[in-house]
Amino acid sequence: MSASVVIQTSFLGDTILTTPLLVQLAHRGPVDVVTTPAAASVLKGHPAVRQVIVYDKRDTHAGFVGFLTMRARLKRGQYDTAYLAQGSMRSALLVWAARIPERIGFATSSGSRFYTTRVAYRDDLHHAARLLLLSRPNGREPTEEEMRPSLAPGSAERVVVDDLLQSHHVQPGERLIALAPGSVWATKRWPYYPQLAQALAESGRIVIIGGPGDRAPAKEILATVPNAVDATDQLPLLASAELIGRSAVIVTNDSAPLHLASAMGTPTVAIFGPTVPQFGFGPLAPTKATLGHENLACRPCHRHGPKRCPLTHFRCMRELSVEEVAERTRNLFLTPDALV
Repeated sequence: MSASVVIQTSFLGDTILTTPLLVQLAHRGPVDVVTTPAAASVLKGHPAVRQVIVYDKRDTHAGFVGFLTMRARLKRGQYDTAYLAQGSMRSALLVWAARIPERIGFATSSGSRFYTTRVAYRDDLHHAARLLLLSRPNGREPTEEEMRPSLAPGSAERVVVDDLLQSHHVQPGERLIALAPGSVWATKRWPYYPQLAQALAESGRIVIIGGPGDRAPAKEILATVPNAVDATDQLPLLASAELIGRSAVIVTNDSAPLHLASAMGTPTVAIFGPTVPQFGFGPLAPTKATLGHENLACRPCHRHGPKRCPLTHFRCMRELSVEEVAERTRNLFLTPDALV
């Protein structure tokens, strides 16, 4: 049975969206994944992954010596095929130098000259579908079920979440409404999460999702809803997925919690400002809604979200009202069949 390795060293969300590809490849043989230190933990316990190989390009594996160390690691794996889910020149050189016979990636990637098979990058598909097509030489587009990401929180994550909720005196069966106010990209942050928390507080217990960089917006939410559960910088990534999975709904920017929610099947309200779902990174949960300023001529303005609004007005976020987001959120968890 042939073994394969998937190279995915992009953002956390990209790693989550690679899981449909991993699931398909696992039907053919063992699958290992090369990913970043930040993303490695989210794949812990995933049934499609034999081993996660951490590639720390900024520290342990920085420079030529680090490159040679990782090359040797991949050569020992005796892989038949490498799938380049992240298409940098360094990744391409790595699998080429490791003498992996089959190297499959997107034709648009900077390192494509080192691939043995080049797959068309489909702008018209969700990124999870694009990645899945790396393993489909016949080009058959995946169904919604096939392209839905997956994660596998275990007992350790359940215990951590139980302890967090108990410490905030959350009652069994109490409805949880998750808010994820952060983003690495400043212009992706909708500014009215404190007001939204206040509007939704009577419908359930507010839970704030995020990492160390999201403590400031969490404090703003807590100032309006003091009994909110602040989980920012409190949970490992996979435990955050477990908490999102227990929530009745999540409201999130175009950021990693959106993809965690897709993997956990949590009803999702996704807010898009400078970006749009058509870029291929919209929610994949069975029940979902996307919100954005549809009539703004300058939108979208960036693939990821610029540091500041190029036109300085930030209308794409400022003019998306609390009332509209709150209404769509209530509709989503009170009458989930009403929205698609």
